[in-house]
Amino acid sequence: MQVTTLGQFIIERQGDFPYAKGELSRLLRDIGIAAKVVNREVNKAGLVDILGEYGTINIQGERVKKLDVYANEQFIAALSAGGETCAVASEENEGLVHINSIVSKNAKYVVCVDPLDGSSNIDVNVSIGTIFSIYRRTSFTGKVEEMDYLQRGTEQIAAGYVIYGSSTMLVYTTGKDVNGFTLDPSIGEFCLSHPNMKCPQEGTIYSINEGNYVHFPDGVKQFIKYCQVEDGPTSRPYSSRYIGSLVADFHRNLLKGGIFIYPSTLKSPQGKLRLLYECNPLALIIERAGGKASDGSRRILDIQPASLHQRTPLFIGSTNLVNLAEEMMLKYSPLAAH
Repeated sequence: MQVTTLGQFIIERQGDFPYAKGELSRLLRDIGIAAKVVNREVNKAGLVDILGEYGTINIQGERVKKLDVYANEQFIAALSAGGETCAVASEENEGLVHINSIVSKNAKYVVCVDPLDGSSNIDVNVSIGTIFSIYRRTSFTGKVEEMDYLQRGTEQIAAGYVIYGSSTMLVYTTGKDVNGFTLDPSIGEFCLSHPNMKCPQEGTIYSINEGNYVHFPDGVKQFIKYCQVEDGPTSRPYSSRYIGSLVADFHRNLLKGGIFIYPSTLKSPQGKLRLLYECNPLALIIERAGGKASDGSRRILDIQPASLHQRTPLFIGSTNLVNLAEEMMLKYSPLAAH
């Protein structure tokens, strides 16, 4: 059987980006290299002193895990060495990480990365992941600024994620189709395993932390009740599946059909997930796979970012379920009563 590696696939698709002249291909290759290094450490994390907390709090107010720090360092190092990006915006860093090499100074691309999503699950051996997003730089005079990153999700050149689980997969899109590559440890290469991935339009899985039910908006509560009612024609009740690791929940629903919801709550009225590092990249992937991503009323990719670490609610997955959730959010919103 013919095996296509990630490197071969990227080269074959290079013609999709005539303006890139190979830079984007090399940038995606650098991300793949960093993913393999992080995967190696994830797989042996229980055998070395790399589990547990690092002792600091990141910009999001969350305790930083040792493996978080390692993953952040590896992705920044790989992107710095490649020279195809002039700066990196990471969920783990308050500001931009500037790459001050001669080659990188005039680089055309900027990268957003969540180096280790789901890190609260590190110590219990649950699937975790990396999420990344690539934009074209908007200014070429002087040092790259935050404004180069504050672009709508529709402007993404490429986006993807890596899931470190029973097998390690890299899934990405360059704005056309979505393709998945599984790491073959025997040869150390990501190999094409899921070409042209499609999210089922009709889903029967809902993923949400129901422990926060009392804090959810009324529209979300009504959606959950709908999912739990027995109804043969619509295959209800739907299955509740929640891992608590965004990449893992998203990956399952992408393959099998379903919806992942992280709504606003009384404690987090703006939502908790990051627009640039998590929501935009996954929104581009789900749309290119035939699904939908919303904040409950607006398309995620149309939101204009105002800051690097901006948060937003997220409703993402099969189109029928996201549409239904939006309808219920509108119907049961406080404004609907007036």
